[in-house]
Amino acid sequence: MTTPLRTMNHAAFSLHYHLIFTIKYRHKCLNKAMLERLRAIFEDVCVSWRCQLIEFGGEQDHVHLLVAGHPSMNLARMVGNLKTVSARRIRKEFELELKKYFWKAKFWNNAYAAVSAGGHANIETLLQYIQDQEAPPA
Repeated sequence: MTTPLRTMNHAAFSLHYHLIFTIKYRHKCLNKAMLERLRAIFEDVCVSWRCQLIEFGGEQDHVHLLVAGHPSMNLARMVGNLKTVSARRIRKEFELELKKYFWKAKFWNNAYAAVSAGGHANIETLLQYIQDQEAPPA
């Protein structure tokens, strides 16, 4: 699969980031409904950043995102925004399920992983890896 170049302003680019967020204390608290909602939240946030969520997957204690970015995007700020918005919404919408795991506002671990596609794996490999995440129980 050859990734086509996107254009913006005076640049042609193909920038893909594999992002991994872990749950605070690695609590195994995510279920299928939460993962579906997180996908929708991440898609909305990516659109506001003029990016695209290419793939999303996760397990009970972490999530993987493959995001197509652009050269003028501040990756660290976007990651912060993704984590802040998703944590606030998911904690509000699934309050009953999550209150036994979290007594403070933290949902995501402070750390995250960001790997550029092509640096350690091609996009096809990343897509397959994210799609193969073991789905948590409903």
